[in-house]
Amino acid sequence: MDMYGKSGMVEEMRRVFTEMKEKNVVSWTVVLDGVLKWEGVSNGREVFDDMPHCNEVAWTIMIVGYVGNGFSKEGFLLLSQMVFHLGIKLNYITLCSLLSACAQSGDVAMGRWVHVYGLKMMGMEMDIMVETALLDMYAKCGRMDTAIKVFECMPRRNVVSWNALLSGLAMHGRGQLVINMFPRMIKEVMPDDLTFIAVLSACSHSGMIDQGSYYFDSLQSVYGITPKIDHYACMVDLLGRAGRLEEAETLINNMPIPPNEVVLGSLLGSCNSHGKLQLAERLLQKLILMNPRNTEYHILLSNMYALAGKPDKANALRKVLKTKGISKVPGISSIHVDGQLHQFSAGDKSHPKTREIYIMLEDMIQRLQSAGYVPNLSAQVFPGDDAGVELEKEQALFSHSEKLAVCFGLLSTEPGKPLYIFKNIRICRDCHAAIKIVSKIYDREIIVRDRNRFHCFKQGSCSCSDFW
Repeated sequence: MDMYGKSGMVEEMRRVFTEMKEKNVVSWTVVLDGVLKWEGVSNGREVFDDMPHCNEVAWTIMIVGYVGNGFSKEGFLLLSQMVFHLGIKLNYITLCSLLSACAQSGDVAMGRWVHVYGLKMMGMEMDIMVETALLDMYAKCGRMDTAIKVFECMPRRNVVSWNALLSGLAMHGRGQLVINMFPRMIKEVMPDDLTFIAVLSACSHSGMIDQGSYYFDSLQSVYGITPKIDHYACMVDLLGRAGRLEEAETLINNMPIPPNEVVLGSLLGSCNSHGKLQLAERLLQKLILMNPRNTEYHILLSNMYALAGKPDKANALRKVLKTKGISKVPGISSIHVDGQLHQFSAGDKSHPKTREIYIMLEDMIQRLQSAGYVPNLSAQVFPGDDAGVELEKEQALFSHSEKLAVCFGLLSTEPGKPLYIFKNIRICRDCHAAIKIVSKIYDREIIVRDRNRFHCFKQGSCSCSDFW
């Protein structure tokens, strides 16, 4: 039954469960976990409510399911019932699970509650696992300075704690600080292979080629760690971002292990940044063999065709996806306001405040254009090239999910308050350029976490220095 649940075969899992003569809390919990994972929180809650007896594990799974999927209020209500009405104390495993869910959804409010609860129950010397989970949560929720404070206050630190700090700094584009912290780390603990993934990632996001090459070479020669596929992926990413695509391809060809999807996908992304169309075409053929249903690679090459003035090829590539019945992963931008998660997709008009959001959007676009913003239509793929199509391209860009989330944030928060937005895929170049200007004309700090890293927009510039 557990195997079916973990494999997504929910009907088979339910069948086995139904046929069981005796059902205990363990079997119920397996069903709850499987249903939450594959059928969502609504169906999961039905299973939870049907359980004749819930132990701490079942409560935790249900609460984590709520929080991890952005249902903060529902999760907090259930947590309050568990702690204050039933008197169940949260142990370090439960706290770590909750913090992980907060990090996933960007729910810093719930994360802070867990922080306060942990201090109250465990005192200043909390379990090292909980402290590390706290550090990771704050970093992934965009509060890197708070994460650093948590780290500095830890009475004891292990390699996992250090890795969480370095990974957070890398994600926030603070590559130089990672390099500065590394000598301090090796005085306390021995770095492991995950440490170097964080260090190499930091070098990549900050354009520190020489430092990245040095640490990659020192893996084997200094620390006796055999480079793994993830280390090679970081180096390919580092070289590719810097425009040294031939070196990156040579590194791939000389790897002692076959390149995987991550390695080749990284190089394809660099081809997009630097306009290497022929190399991108070769890479796509290899990536299709590895994962034929991944739409990202097709869309990336389609955008490259559009940029290169080849709309027919761009449309043909997207038609291939449609013919195969493969849907593009929709971009979703999320923002927490007053403990509630609000999500937007491109052109979304389902929000209760849609009218106000689009009025704000129209005003924002006018102010952006007055400040010099010109929409980047180059990667927009629409049939035809007349004035009507140009207008359609503009409207599609203006209603990207990031811009809608920013508008809602501007409407729903006090002036001067930072906005924290979480996107499931890479932020597009047009939104990146637009939000830089928005941060200046509205005098707001806007922090966007996309799939790869954080972008901190402030007074017209971004923390990534446009190196992303």
